[in-house]
Amino acid sequence: MPGLPGFHLDTNAPHHGRPCCPWPVAPASLRKTTIMLGLLLSSTSLPPTCGQAKIPLETVKLWADTFGQDLYNTVTKYSGSLLLQKKYKDVEPSLSISEVDGLELVRKFSEDMEAMLRRKVEAVKNLVEAAEEADLNHEFNESLVFDYYNSVLINERDENGNYVELGAEFILESNTHFSNLMVNTSISNVQLPTNVYNKDPDILNGVYMSEALNPVFVENFRRDPTLTWQYFGSSTGFFRIYPGIKWTPDENGVITFDCRNRGWYIQAATSPKDIVIVVDTSGSMKGLRMTIAKHTISTILDTLGENDFVNIIAYSDYIHYIEPCFKGILVQADRDNREHFKQLVDELMVKGVGVVNQALTEAFQILKKFQEARQGSLCNQAIMLITDGAVEDYEPVFEKYNWPDRKVRVFTYLIGREVTFADRLKWIACNNKGYYTQISTLADAQENVMEYLHVLSRPMVINHDHDIIWTEAYMDSKLSTSQAQNMMLLTTVAMPVFSKKNETRSHGILLGVVGSDVALRELMKLAPRYKLGVHGYAFLNTNNGYILSHPDLRPLYREGKKLKPKPNYNSVDLSEVEWEDQAETLRTAMINGETGSLSMDVKVPLDKGKRVLFLTNDYFFTDISDTPFSLGVVLSRGHGEYILLGNTSVEDGLHDLLHPDLTLASDWIYCITDIDPDHRKLSQLEAVVRFLTGKDPDLECDEELVREVLLDAVVTAPMEAYWTALALNTSDESEQVVDVAFLGTRAGLLRSTLFVGSEKVSDKKFLTPEDEASVFTLDGFPLWYRQAAEQPAGSFVFNLRSAEGAESPGQPMVVTASTAVAVTVDKKTAIAAAVGVQMRLEFLQRTFWASTRQCSAVDGPCPESCQDSELDCFVIDNNGFILISGRSQEMGRFLGEVDGALMTQLLSMGVFSQVTMYDYQAMCRPLSHHPSAARPLVSSISALLTATRWLVNELLLVLLEWSAWASWPEDSGAEAKAVFHHSHKHKKQDVLQPCDTAYPVFVHQTAIRETNGIIECGACQKIFVMQQIPNSNLLLLVTDPTCDCSIFPPVLQEATEVKLTSAHNASVKCDRLRSQKLRRRPDSCHAFHPEENAQECGGTSDTSASLPMLLLPLCAWGLPPQLLR
Repeated sequence: MPGLPGFHLDTNAPHHGRPCCPWPVAPASLRKTTIMLGLLLSSTSLPPTCGQAKIPLETVKLWADTFGQDLYNTVTKYSGSLLLQKKYKDVEPSLSISEVDGLELVRKFSEDMEAMLRRKVEAVKNLVEAAEEADLNHEFNESLVFDYYNSVLINERDENGNYVELGAEFILESNTHFSNLMVNTSISNVQLPTNVYNKDPDILNGVYMSEALNPVFVENFRRDPTLTWQYFGSSTGFFRIYPGIKWTPDENGVITFDCRNRGWYIQAATSPKDIVIVVDTSGSMKGLRMTIAKHTISTILDTLGENDFVNIIAYSDYIHYIEPCFKGILVQADRDNREHFKQLVDELMVKGVGVVNQALTEAFQILKKFQEARQGSLCNQAIMLITDGAVEDYEPVFEKYNWPDRKVRVFTYLIGREVTFADRLKWIACNNKGYYTQISTLADAQENVMEYLHVLSRPMVINHDHDIIWTEAYMDSKLSTSQAQNMMLLTTVAMPVFSKKNETRSHGILLGVVGSDVALRELMKLAPRYKLGVHGYAFLNTNNGYILSHPDLRPLYREGKKLKPKPNYNSVDLSEVEWEDQAETLRTAMINGETGSLSMDVKVPLDKGKRVLFLTNDYFFTDISDTPFSLGVVLSRGHGEYILLGNTSVEDGLHDLLHPDLTLASDWIYCITDIDPDHRKLSQLEAVVRFLTGKDPDLECDEELVREVLLDAVVTAPMEAYWTALALNTSDESEQVVDVAFLGTRAGLLRSTLFVGSEKVSDKKFLTPEDEASVFTLDGFPLWYRQAAEQPAGSFVFNLRSAEGAESPGQPMVVTASTAVAVTVDKKTAIAAAVGVQMRLEFLQRTFWASTRQCSAVDGPCPESCQDSELDCFVIDNNGFILISGRSQEMGRFLGEVDGALMTQLLSMGVFSQVTMYDYQAMCRPLSHHPSAARPLVSSISALLTATRWLVNELLLVLLEWSAWASWPEDSGAEAKAVFHHSHKHKKQDVLQPCDTAYPVFVHQTAIRETNGIIECGACQKIFVMQQIPNSNLLLLVTDPTCDCSIFPPVLQEATEVKLTSAHNASVKCDRLRSQKLRRRPDSCHAFHPEENAQECGGTSDTSASLPMLLLPLCAWGLPPQLLR
């Protein structure tokens, strides 16, 4: 096929294990066009005289062998790897290797976690008892005058230097246990959102009553010093938090945090629920009414969680599901579905006449169908009717579907100031065990929507059922507007607090919710890393299948220089992290709380997705009693199945532990230092030394881990003397080829030494906590350790990186080389340590260029070297990244990006394989779309009012900040702030959104150690030779640069979004939306109680409004047109 590019293989050259034709088919990603199909069609032999005259094979092999030997000599010399291997070999007779029993391990971890969580539950129960007793003994006083510590006003003074009211002196001290925040551990204080009056009689009485919690907070913390924040969230809106802290308003001077909107409050206050929201979209709802209705729906959605189910029906003279895919069903109210509904609600249009009976009938039928099919929450069921009141023909519907049992509650929301139909809506609510409210302004929505939660809580309150709830993982946003943005993942244990007064028993009065946070990081420390091997890990998931803790959970993303929580960070499903579990066998077993094990072949991403490990993992799992959580433990086959055990004298070990070059993994628990305040200032190494010397008999330590550390300290001690002698003998700058030598052991021990002055070290973050990938962490072993563990014995793995990490382009390049040290006892092999060096790239380059000046007599006259223009030479690693090139700008880049023709050929010959990986936690830029692009004209004078409308809208955004969207749940991430902000979405098109992506990783097939060939590039031929560099993960590629092969597209390692967008896939997309993943329902349900006072069902809304609310009706004409639809 003349003129078409093609590939040729030199069949006459010695192969040494190279595969011959036929070659594997090229990856699908390369067969995108007709040209690319042609690239793989022609294949002929390369004449020896042509190919070998240009690039002699034996010479290239000589270059690779020479460079490989020089490199090996250097890294073994400076790392001391042979010495370390010998030292472990010497102690082999005193070592034992035992096989890890995964089921026993996961059960032990689960029991330890259960014990820890039980202590948190006891603390919360103490608070519940104290709060209910205090309320029982408190008589409400309408005229109560009481000063308390307001967390916003404490330590504030007026212009005269006097403390402001509610702002007395409040002593604050930095506390390491509370993330170094300024706190007061002797007393709590009180926070209120801006829209709650701090001296309202209800507030004053509640705050006064809850003062009784102060001694309980303190005593709880004394009994269990691992407790973090304890708090009481009142149904009236105040939030008492211990320890006391200074709360700082946001940049607008607003306190948006409202405890009643938090997931822990809502889950504790109510049982699971099925909700159908029925919204009137008839013509009478146009303008501001529709805006308020949309905001009301959004507020209702914010009160739902993963244990709830929901759907939304809009009605005018006909009914329609706002998501047609959800017709006739309820869907889980997880974050993705809630956000999906909010987007659809924003697009609702008004027209026609409202006929409510059809919509109510449809809602009752859905609820009945799900109840009979044993689907949904199987607990509370409710209909939320949102209308301006023009309803009729509704009574027959209730007679048919809900009376006399009234198993479905109906809550009615009258939108607008008109009260003509108020009696009808109140009648509907009161006759269906619901609640009626009127929502006249945006500011009314928050308080009025919350009323339905109090109604649903009545049966539980009357029965005095104190259910214990545990939340999904969430970021600690209680302090996000105070002194620090704490990005720690937490779960909260919470319980409701009831009024025990007999006179109010039938009213079922919920006083509030008490809770305490548990840092998931602290919980995971009970699954020690050293017991799990190099690649092993532990993880937790919830009854809904969502990840609670997992080393591959990435809850944050970078936006500019800031790290932000992803919108869906706490609803990442187990199947999206352990995505090799295609049949969801693991997920199903864990959700069902089973104890067992299974095995899977997995592809594990490394180095931010640039590399991949192929492992066989054994999964062991069990539930954690009295919680909705399940625990999994993963051990990798091979060395991950074994643990190395040894012993040494305390005296020897202590001496060697005190070397200045030695550190221990700061995240690992060698000794418990977070209970006794005197121990909190100790590093883990200091604590181990105090434990071994007997100076602190109160210290509790992991004796097995301490024994391993002692052994490793003794075995690795000679390395310090070796490195020191080497540094002294290479003091001449010209000989300083290595910056740092280092080693790490399976017990988290790390030693390192500098061969240059600290000011001359290229990569100052390496081996420091700033560079998590290079040190032992709670989540895993260092990257250099993990890669070395999978290299052949005695072989080094080389990695190129920017001196200050991947996020700092333009920094000097450094190369890390590491190798593993294995120990074999009774035919069992375990990894004892890994050792390596970090060197500057310039040394590698100098060594390489010197090696390519060699030539082989077999090939005749000595050719030009790699530094001449006649040849292009690359040294690449086993994932295709360039370490050395004649052009500095190419170093660190992927070969396919630089030379698409060469990478395409290597892939087609099977030298490299392409592995498709998936990322279900990715963030993508949305397609450019302007919601207002096709909006209809509101009036002929709209153009004249554009400027005025913009000014009014901006004013309203400021005025309504506190009143319209008071606060947003911590689990809502970066969701839309409010209806007004929707009109400005076109300004935020660059905001990243959660998405699924697929990306390729390229892996060298180690069986192919050398190959060569010709690439047909139209008018010319490109010759290449590839040779593996011995004792390394590196390859040498030599090509002829004179032939222009730019007709080949680059081969990129780019992620592409995976989505179903075509019409052909519409049904598949709909099926996916409708699909209900397996979940385990909470154990308890409180739907009804015979003593419930159902006649307390609401009344006229208090429409007193603040300045922003008074302005709103006057300025409605100035709202953006899409809000007036």
